[in-house]
Amino acid sequence: MAQNKLLEIYEKWGKFPFGNRLFSWFFARWAPYFKTINPQVVELRNGYAKVVIPKRKSVENHIGTVHAIAVCNGLEMAMGAVCEASIPQDLRWIPKSMTVNYTAKAGTDVTCVADLDGIEWLPGDFGVPVEAFDDNGVSVAKGVITVWVSKKKK
Repeated sequence: MAQNKLLEIYEKWGKFPFGNRLFSWFFARWAPYFKTINPQVVELRNGYAKVVIPKRKSVENHIGTVHAIAVCNGLEMAMGAVCEASIPQDLRWIPKSMTVNYTAKAGTDVTCVADLDGIEWLPGDFGVPVEAFDDNGVSVAKGVITVWVSKKKK
């Protein structure tokens, strides 16, 4: 099976200085609302994506922690990256719903992870597990983003 185009671009650009930074900029502009969190894709492979949201004033809430919606934006970016990097070529996906539990305050940079370990792609509702961690490894949010998977039209 041929490699997914997004994963191919990530691996190619990652060989260059600042390649991951350029890839992150490119991917964040693919879905422009991702730009708001200044994300960095730090790891991407078939079945796994890791995106870091730097803690800065523009993503903070009134108590100085990373806003819950900024965290959700990072989780959705990680989900989108892992879906694009992993989905079989005969299938397509679109987000359907998101369920997130906020488990702790995010007082540092936030690392958002989407991990499809052991999950088989099938048409229909497809749950992508996502979790966000602070710099101390504390889970600050955990959930599932459900995507609708269907066969591509021929």
